[in-house]
Amino acid sequence: MERNINLLILILAIGTFGILNTEMGIIGILPQIATTFGVNISEAGLFVSLFALGIAISGPIMPLVFSKFDRKNSFMFVLAIFVIFNILSALTTNFNLALIFRILPAFFHPIYCSLSLTVAAELVPKEEVPKATSKVIMGVSAGMVLGIPVTTYLTSLFGYQIAMLWFTLVNIIALIATIIYFPNMPGKKQSYGSQVNVLKTTVFLLATFTIIILNTGQTTAYAYISQFLQSVTHVYGLKLSIILLIYGLASLVGNYIGGHLLSKSPNKTVLVYPFLVSAIFIIIFFIGKFTIPTILFIGLWGLIFGIGNNIMQFWITSAAPNALEFANGMFLSMGNIGTAIGTSIGGLVIMSINTQFIFIIATIIMIISWLFFLLRVKKYPVIN
Repeated sequence: MERNINLLILILAIGTFGILNTEMGIIGILPQIATTFGVNISEAGLFVSLFALGIAISGPIMPLVFSKFDRKNSFMFVLAIFVIFNILSALTTNFNLALIFRILPAFFHPIYCSLSLTVAAELVPKEEVPKATSKVIMGVSAGMVLGIPVTTYLTSLFGYQIAMLWFTLVNIIALIATIIYFPNMPGKKQSYGSQVNVLKTTVFLLATFTIIILNTGQTTAYAYISQFLQSVTHVYGLKLSIILLIYGLASLVGNYIGGHLLSKSPNKTVLVYPFLVSAIFIIIFFIGKFTIPTILFIGLWGLIFGIGNNIMQFWITSAAPNALEFANGMFLSMGNIGTAIGTSIGGLVIMSINTQFIFIIATIIMIISWLFFLLRVKKYPVIN
């Protein structure tokens, strides 16, 4: 029985990896997308910003709608959607069609990511829940850590279409495994009910706006990291993939560190974080032409970025401890609104000024986020 449960959780982790791989992998190949479709880098950035906007819109709604359906059928449906639209993305040569094929699966993204954590928790005894869900979350981390460098490397060798087929392959593996091994699991009708009342509280609204601004600042620079490394630092192909892998691996370490920092000193951690990121952004702005120093600070940025992921989730759930389901849904949505805004801002900066200045604009936005952190810490400090 335990072996079967571990297999099911592994399948959920692979599926989550496939979904996140499709979402995050595209960040590393925006320059190639621009070249493939004959558009500018700002227009290519729509592949990130509009996907994020789709998640933001559906995040609080779609998991609730699909919670009443059989879990296996829901998983197969979402994975099939991703398979079909990734194939269509690989086949089309029209930018507008490619953008549509990219956006539509985003609305189904939260269904899989939310239900996979719920099902993992339902498969094991209560005391085993954290361990089970952490295995699924590893799929999220792997999608971020491996998705970008692997996709970037494949695209540098074979082109954009192969990247889309790489996304497809992972989703097909998860789909086949789900069809063969996953049992039918009846859905459970749920309602957020009184949880939405947290929207009436000042502390929750403050946390929500803080998350949007923080992730806007981070994404203004992060969404165009490949563009920066190619156009300013002049690294390409395998070297670029290795740097992105270093960034991703460092962020995993940052995730671990962030959890410990927030459990010990949450208020101090959130107030220091924007300044650490801003300092790194300013340094990269000035040293971006020098390969070795840039690689070192990209790695440090990844480490700090991992802490930031923890901060965003913690900041919004700590503002609504009695409405965690809704708070987590809002975390997903608000974070992706920040991604959409940041990608748009970064693209405009590159087109109107130059690539390096994404770090200056991102720094300004990070300082604004610090003001929002400070306001909440002063009025509603987190008490351990």
